Amino acid sequence: MIDLTAEQQQLAKIVHDYASQFPPTENGDAQLLQGCYDYMEAFKRVMDSASKVQMDYICQQYPGYLRFAKWMERLAQGIADGVIEVPKDH
Repeated sequence: MIDLTAEQQQLAKIVHDYASQFPPTENGDAQLLQGCYDYMEAFKRVMDSASKVQMDYICQQYPGYLRFAKWMERLAQGIADGVIEVPKDH
């Protein structure tokens, strides 16, 4: 087993549990995105503290975390491409 800190495990599970409550459908994805802001800090703390090997393990053990990560990647790409507009005050 990859050594994860208690905090990494706890935060990954929080994000996993959140993302897992929605069905893997277009409507479920929309619901996930509507409330994702409240889970971004936990997601980022795991991302910032984990090695690549640890992230691979987390994504394997917590598929909801992986789903959340994929959506964050899509959002970031959409913002970078100019497809998603971000209000000037952010």
